[in-house]
Amino acid sequence: MTDATQAVGKWPLNVDNLGIDLLTLSAHKFYGPKGVGALFVRQRRPNRVKLEALLHGGGHEGGKRSGTLNVTGIVGMGKAVELAQKQLVSDAERVGKLRDVLENELLQITGTRINGNRDQRLYNVTNVLFEGCDSDALIMGLDNIAVSNGSACTSASIDPSHVLMALGMTETEAFSCIRFSLGRFTTADEIPQVVEAVKKVVGYLRAMSS
Repeated sequence: MTDATQAVGKWPLNVDNLGIDLLTLSAHKFYGPKGVGALFVRQRRPNRVKLEALLHGGGHEGGKRSGTLNVTGIVGMGKAVELAQKQLVSDAERVGKLRDVLENELLQITGTRINGNRDQRLYNVTNVLFEGCDSDALIMGLDNIAVSNGSACTSASIDPSHVLMALGMTETEAFSCIRFSLGRFTTADEIPQVVEAVKKVVGYLRAMSS
């Protein structure tokens, strides 16, 4: 079972080469409509997967999930994944370069570092530690710039990121990290705007704490 929500549309995936029997994906992660996703279920023997239906009724989706289908959402998802496949390489090259520029500029701020492996990762995201800065305060200070200090899956949690803690951080360090996500519509002109805004807020927060 593989949750490929973050990978589909950004990374080449082959369920046979990877030995995947079940795979989930969500359309909005590759610019498709929200509220629609897909489940791959291996049908080839000898590893054929049989699922028991959770919703019973009309026998839709091959008996796996009864209910009226979101036809427009499904069509939109199909078109979005088609476009994502065509732009897989060009998106990775362009957005990856922008992400690298952003990182290098942010690292010029004293007391910053990139979290995680800088090679084995997706091209469109970076997680940065800003020493001495509370991430919530930093986010609130960044007008018109959307960043995050956690995943959407744990948005209701007030605990530090378990992923950052697993990297060996203290709670204070984990609460000082921001994730920047870039995408197909990010432009080169936006990078210096973000960097300058972050520098300003980081400087203000550090001055306040000292």
